[in-house]
Amino acid sequence: MRLRCVDLFHIRIPLKAPFETSFGVTAERETLLLRAESTDGAVGWGEWAGDGPGYSYETIQTAWHILSDYLIPLALRAPFERPQEVVARFAPVRGHNITKATLEAALWDLFAQQAGLSLREYIAQQTGHATRDRVPVGVSIGIQPTPEQLVQRVGAFLAEGYQRIKIKIKPGRDLADARAVREAFPEVPLMVDANSAYTLNDAPLFQQMDTLGLMMIEQPLGYDDIYEHSRLQPLLQTPICLDESIHSLGHAQLALAVGACRVINIKQGRCGGLTQAIAIHDFCMAAGVPVWCGGMLETGVGRALNVALASLPNFTLPGDLSASNRYYHEDVIDPPFVLNADGTLDVPRGIGLGVRVREARVRALTMRQARFER
Repeated sequence: MRLRCVDLFHIRIPLKAPFETSFGVTAERETLLLRAESTDGAVGWGEWAGDGPGYSYETIQTAWHILSDYLIPLALRAPFERPQEVVARFAPVRGHNITKATLEAALWDLFAQQAGLSLREYIAQQTGHATRDRVPVGVSIGIQPTPEQLVQRVGAFLAEGYQRIKIKIKPGRDLADARAVREAFPEVPLMVDANSAYTLNDAPLFQQMDTLGLMMIEQPLGYDDIYEHSRLQPLLQTPICLDESIHSLGHAQLALAVGACRVINIKQGRCGGLTQAIAIHDFCMAAGVPVWCGGMLETGVGRALNVALASLPNFTLPGDLSASNRYYHEDVIDPPFVLNADGTLDVPRGIGLGVRVREARVRALTMRQARFER
């Protein structure tokens, strides 16, 4: 397959409600959508699954630069025989995993279309794994003004049918919030996400959380740390889940070897794309370690990719893959993702991503765009 041209769209899309984490408050999402057209006229899409520099050194500006000046020229230079070749093609550019994944996603979409398969079916073909046509999903809830309002928010999402609740925490808004939710909903699968806001000195705080029956504590310590998590995990009954620390298969192997966690959150963007995410999934499955699929407030473009990834068999825990109306009044795809009564999302069945990108909607949200041709 050879690419004829690539279009970049820098969009801004408002959230239904502000979303607060230990990084700060987000009221609207800025991201990049990438449209790749092959020489036979097929079109594939990818989405930049990043955030501000609080989450990663990658930003909208760095992504635009790396795509424009390095990755897109590399992609246009020669044809691809399979999407996995992206890893070696992009190897001369160190790091920038989220940005690499944006373009890799469009190629997976194109190759699935070329095969006449949905992305889920194409992943199954490439991996030899059985995949599911529905995936269980949870919801991530930002920090609310008070514990009481948090409980109300949790109740509303449980009423919608979500299977698992994740609440964001930060110093001063942690144990009381988690206790309030657990007391109000004793049986709900519940986890907390610290987004690297604590240090090893906070171990007593997390030991108190052992009484709450949490599924896991996500990324409590440094965003790039594995060693100190390996010291914290033996002090806790509750499993630690690593997110920001896992950028590659090697990081996952190291984390499990030293006992830094018992669960891994696989974000395909953070890992450099589907190829690397699948490798981590396969390693964890062989090691008997459960994984789940994290989200970054993606539009339906990124969500479709994540849902297809989460159809793999070792994604045994509900992911952060909420319905389209969780974050946006109006998505950029048709049909939008809708939560099923059993707390699952359908994996799209159409060829490729399986959703239609509403290009008029994309252009209406666009702040900047550029086309790159072979």
